[in-house]
Amino acid sequence: MKHYDVIVIGGGHAGTEAAHAAARMGAETALVTLRADAIGVMSCNPAIGGLGKGHLVREIDAMDGVMGQLADAAGIQFRLLNRRKGPAVQGPRAQADRKLYREAAQRVTAAQPNLTVIEGEVTDLKVAGGRVSGVALADGSEITCGAAILTSGTFLNGVIHIGDQKSSGGRIGDKPSIALAERLKALDLPLGRLKTGTPPRLDGKTIDWSRLETQPGDEDPVMFSFLNTAPAVRQIACGITHTNEKTHEIIRTNLDRSAMYGGHIQGVGPRYCPSIEDKIVRFAEKGSHQIFLEPEGLDDDTVYPNGISTSLPADVQEDYVHSIVGLEKAKILQPGYAIEYDFVDPRALDLSLQLRAFPGLYLAGQINGTTGYEEAAAQGLVAGLNAALSVQEREPFHFSRTSSYIGVMIDDLVSRGVTEPYRMFTSRAEFRLSLRADNADQRLTGMGIDIGCVGEGRRSAFEAKMEALEAGRALMEATVLTPKEARDKGFRVNQDGTRRSVFELLSFPDISLESLCLALPELTAIPGEIANQLAIDALYANYVERQQQDAASLKRDEGWEIPEAFDYSALNGLSNELKAKLDRARPRTLGQASRIDGVTPAALTLILAKLRQARRDKSA
Repeated sequence: MKHYDVIVIGGGHAGTEAAHAAARMGAETALVTLRADAIGVMSCNPAIGGLGKGHLVREIDAMDGVMGQLADAAGIQFRLLNRRKGPAVQGPRAQADRKLYREAAQRVTAAQPNLTVIEGEVTDLKVAGGRVSGVALADGSEITCGAAILTSGTFLNGVIHIGDQKSSGGRIGDKPSIALAERLKALDLPLGRLKTGTPPRLDGKTIDWSRLETQPGDEDPVMFSFLNTAPAVRQIACGITHTNEKTHEIIRTNLDRSAMYGGHIQGVGPRYCPSIEDKIVRFAEKGSHQIFLEPEGLDDDTVYPNGISTSLPADVQEDYVHSIVGLEKAKILQPGYAIEYDFVDPRALDLSLQLRAFPGLYLAGQINGTTGYEEAAAQGLVAGLNAALSVQEREPFHFSRTSSYIGVMIDDLVSRGVTEPYRMFTSRAEFRLSLRADNADQRLTGMGIDIGCVGEGRRSAFEAKMEALEAGRALMEATVLTPKEARDKGFRVNQDGTRRSVFELLSFPDISLESLCLALPELTAIPGEIANQLAIDALYANYVERQQQDAASLKRDEGWEIPEAFDYSALNGLSNELKAKLDRARPRTLGQASRIDGVTPAALTLILAKLRQARRDKSA
């Protein structure tokens, strides 16, 4: 009977990241998957990253994970979202070639030391001495282990819905995991049902691209991996079109034929990635919705119409697709569908993503109630690192919400649970000014080196970068100007007698790095990439310090009482949905408010500020 330190069940994004993380830690790792050629498959949209999600990918990369490298290898269009806003809310995103992404994932998996891929279906979990000790496969064989990581995605009791037609499946073309779902049920775990969906796939040769808007990528693309500087393959543009009143009327007329609205689905879907049916119902006042037509590959004519996920019957999908400008003659290669699946309440987990009731068993990905490739991969990283640490009899590694978006997500999941598929947003993080995508390596790579999950190549590159940042900052802080000197060089500063370093001057919104380099040529000795990073660090330095003080104060002030008549509607910055939720719950203290599902630390800060203002007004 073969033994491995860590067994990872499932070869999706969570499983791939978990297996690589455990193997990098030196644990002999087996990745058990139904099909080895499906490792790296992008089941839904052919893209990686976005707002919040891009931060997660950068953090995975900072820990020497693989998702960022795969996205860079397969990226056919790179865009930095929110480019016109501050770096704290910018999110890298890449349109990917599905085939290239899958090939890259299988290539790096085959090359990873300490990692073996086993084709098979896990049907049972073995327990000895109250601890998971191995797995049984459908062919009757067994494998023992020190720890196991379950990353089942949408396969646990997966059911595919297209209108009133349903079939078992983990995704189109793949059978679901029934035996393992029954085993989890027998373990008396807290289970629930969620659902997600996908749009119909279109034949790009049948789209009238001449009638559509064009969305090109960025001229200066931002990569995901800190080790890469430029795309690896040819770049393309996407198309943009919109639904219209005719589209909406077709959908409204057939709502009762939708799996969701026809009562065929019990699972809750992702609110922030709604189906086209949801959009028509929830946003009835809108006359159109944007659709991004995303090519799925450089040599693949398949197009992913991002924005029209559906569970309507195939004939209705034909009708509403053909009502859209540019898609009048579009051929549907595969109908859209909804998929319903089992998940485990993540409050059953600890911060290492280990089940508290079953030591040695870790869960990662959609089984924990999340949605998205990036959230899944980040959980895979956490589970993989900690499973390896466990078998090595070392202390677990917990990502903190003060230093990472990964920590924010894990803390949210295990402390609050989910009522719908969880998606990462920048608004979930109270420290988002310091948790930027640009500085993920500065925040995390050192920690990764300390626990042993960072390879020599990345370690050398990171140490060289940190030395350059330290030298560059030392030069900026040593270069000091009096107010008069600053004014003479064209910089507007208060004539208050205060000498200011270049690093301090960079925090002024109207003083740019370029203007300082022109006025002070010695600064050009700092490499451009390093200088740009220091400029961002300087811009946020004062805000970060203030934010950290606010967060520390917030922790102390959880006992603040909230008046019964507190007016949540007066809080600018809170979503209407969150205002309504707080108004219904009427928490008595700030601490109680923090435990309401969906209430973020940022929202608590707004409430606390309002309470303080009311106290000041009362005492005035």
